[in-house]
Amino acid sequence: MDFLVKLAENFIGIFNAGGENLVGLITGILPTLIVLLTFVNALINLIGEERVTRFAQFSTKNIILRYSVFPLLAVFFLTNPMCYSFGRFLEEKQKPAFYDAAVSFVHPITGLFPHANAGELFVWTGISSGLTTLGLSVMPLAVRYFIVGLIVILIRGICTEMLTKIMWKEQNNS
Repeated sequence: MDFLVKLAENFIGIFNAGGENLVGLITGILPTLIVLLTFVNALINLIGEERVTRFAQFSTKNIILRYSVFPLLAVFFLTNPMCYSFGRFLEEKQKPAFYDAAVSFVHPITGLFPHANAGELFVWTGISSGLTTLGLSVMPLAVRYFIVGLIVILIRGICTEMLTKIMWKEQNNS
């Protein structure tokens, strides 16, 4: 009988822990996410969709901007997974590299802008929990993570674009 009682207690304990986690999210990060999403949508409406489109087309002309600023804007404004739709501003041969850069940036942006990829928030909170436990600010880590993320997506974007060009040439020669 004790076994069944322990089993029942542990079973309901799982749901109690889930409920506590939910309450923590509701009083913690969710209000921040809602305010950030509202801000981003308001900003897009204030700037105007046409201007955003023109800027996106301008930023894809330069390889450095194409694989740094452009994915950053896509992930920041459209969030994961809609950010990949920014690929519509690119030539076909550049789309794989843009996707590589954007998908590689959806995690590093989370520390500074959690609205961009709420699904990855648990990873960021896990990484930053050590600093939080020590009573230290997570912002220096978030900024470094963001900067390293930008460097990595630039390298990945350029390398993937070069590999894509090679593969397209080989495919056309076959």
